[in-house]
Amino acid sequence: MVRVLGILAGILMVFVSLWSFGHGVYAFISSPPQKSVEKRFHEEPRPLALASDGLFGKYDREQLQRGFQVYKEVCSSCHSLKLVAFRNLQDLGYSEAEVKAIATNWQVEVPDVDPKTGDPKGRKALPSDHFPSPFQNEVAARAANNNALPPDLSLITKAREGGPAYVYSLITGYRPVPANLPAENRPGPTLHYNPWFANLNIAMPPPLKSDGQVSYADGTKPTIDQMAKDIAAFLAWTAEPRLENRHADGEVTLLFLLIATILAYMAYQNVWHGGASRAVRRTGVLDPENMAKRDAASAGGLDG
Repeated sequence: MVRVLGILAGILMVFVSLWSFGHGVYAFISSPPQKSVEKRFHEEPRPLALASDGLFGKYDREQLQRGFQVYKEVCSSCHSLKLVAFRNLQDLGYSEAEVKAIATNWQVEVPDVDPKTGDPKGRKALPSDHFPSPFQNEVAARAANNNALPPDLSLITKAREGGPAYVYSLITGYRPVPANLPAENRPGPTLHYNPWFANLNIAMPPPLKSDGQVSYADGTKPTIDQMAKDIAAFLAWTAEPRLENRHADGEVTLLFLLIATILAYMAYQNVWHGGASRAVRRTGVLDPENMAKRDAASAGGLDG
């Protein structure tokens, strides 16, 4: 009886599952889901090729220095870089003296406490300090940006789908509002239309407004497109400063595996292929005469 009830319960479950599946398929076909306004107007990140791309990619130091200049002169007034220390800039090709000068002359002082009074105060940054936030706290940041909180840029290329391409697309993606954009999705007085932003309307005004906004020391023409590529490359480095080390470790590992595979194949040829064949020939296991004698002996044994 228990077995019969179990079989009936199983049949019932199968029937319910098939009915649910069929009902879902019918509902999907008869009333397909409609794309939201954000989905219809949203754009995928534009292609961006960087020297650090690929399995063997390496950072372009000159581009990283240009990107840092864009961050310093344009982005640092609103966005923090709290996971990066000034001394890390030596990886970009700056000397120790240059890093010290950058830290000392940074436009925002490092928060500190007066050891005598215990009162908060600011001090000049040291190479060992991380980049200080341009705002005292979140409340101050929101108050200065129409209640929008500028994100920290240390890991922005890891936190956003598309990585550096997203940053590049967003910075260069400010567009006039389309005529067919519904009224409820149009940007308000403190917002800006950008189809590369998640909900199409972003509080940040265009950071790069014109060519030549930043003057590059290496002679590169500072167009908006070039500056956007450079800051995207710089933020790719802040998110993964050890990328070149990881690639180098991968190359060594691949070389080791290649050599190990070759040695294993040679050992197979020597021990299992060549050695086994020599042993067979030496013992005469495969000699035709010996095989014929064994066959005859086996036949005689069966007859007997």
